[in-house]
Amino acid sequence: MQTDRLGPPYQQRTLDLGRDWEGPVYATLVCRLADAPTDRAVLWVHGWSDYFFQTHVAEHFIARGFNFYALDLRKYGRSLRPYQTPGFCHRLDEYYQELDTAARIIREEGNSTLLIAAHSTGGLITSLWAHDRRDQGLVDALFLNSPFFDFNLPPSLRGPALALVTRIGRRHPYRLLHRPTFPLYGHSLHVNFRGEWSYDLAWKPLGGFPIRYGWLAAVRHGQRRLHAGLTVEVPVLVACSTRSLWAARWHEDAHRTDTVLNVADITRWAPAVGRHVTVLRVEGGMHDLTLSPAPARRFLFSELDRWLDAYLGSGAVVPPAQAAASAPMSSGEPAADAAAPHPRPPELGSSAHPSETTVHPPEAAHSPAAANPASPPVTRTALVTSEEPVTAEESATEEPPT
Repeated sequence: MQTDRLGPPYQQRTLDLGRDWEGPVYATLVCRLADAPTDRAVLWVHGWSDYFFQTHVAEHFIARGFNFYALDLRKYGRSLRPYQTPGFCHRLDEYYQELDTAARIIREEGNSTLLIAAHSTGGLITSLWAHDRRDQGLVDALFLNSPFFDFNLPPSLRGPALALVTRIGRRHPYRLLHRPTFPLYGHSLHVNFRGEWSYDLAWKPLGGFPIRYGWLAAVRHGQRRLHAGLTVEVPVLVACSTRSLWAARWHEDAHRTDTVLNVADITRWAPAVGRHVTVLRVEGGMHDLTLSPAPARRFLFSELDRWLDAYLGSGAVVPPAQAAASAPMSSGEPAADAAAPHPRPPELGSSAHPSETTVHPPEAAHSPAAANPASPPVTRTALVTSEEPVTAEESATEEPPT
């Protein structure tokens, strides 16, 4: 253990994961312990071209009585080495090794409850991992922040385009994909451009890492498994913005929309994750909801807190809104407007707020959540895709891209 680049009280440890085709592989587990003893923990897992720097998220969970851990996956952020291809993998289950190791360490350090909080590609990876590890009792709940459940393509092009991507990815995994040059999302985030947040552009480049066909094929393989239906048996909160935006040049709405994924795809596929899924729509939310403008951020944390209370019980040490709207942290993010009113959420299960959507399947009356009227309803749905259908277990053994 050593002091993390964020400074005390953040600590980090390097996880030695052996070797792959590029050489030695490492992941990094960052830790910030709660101020008072607790047996509850959260593990933050970042998305594509990303790493952990969101200290305001850590402080929010600390205020709720969680020990906070964050995992920089192999070939990302703190774990990236000069000889490695940033963010590259042949298949998503390569990340299971560091997820298994992190979960084991967290449990061994006395945490009996573990929440996974994962963003974008991390949300897809951890959904598959939670499904494949469902009999091991590693996870107690999942919070998925704008998970990468499908590619943001027109429906008429999605099938043919992704079939072509998969074929190229298998034969030429390191071939680069040409894409638009204007980094709309990066401009909307970083303080040196049109955003609020300070972070390392070497680890989270303005336009993202170069995208390779092999990585695209690996993601599509994982998405097809999810579309076939997973069996994540713990409660899941899937959160996303209410709107998406695609633009070839700067637009102010980039500060109020998801400029990376189509939120309709996220809500469409959310029920495929498991049996206890709640979908939260955040008005004014960006792709990483925790980096949204202050009003959307406060709403997100408020609704997340209600969901945590319903499924994991209350564990706040200090009012959690205090951390979400605190002064700037070591990563350089801005303070939220402390004078702004904190929205009072509607009662659980009500439809008083149009940004929250839940699905009530026929079997909900027989589910564990139905037995507790204070809990969000559960959902389970059979979904289909325009590509050749597969089952979750069949696609788990499908030949991966090489």
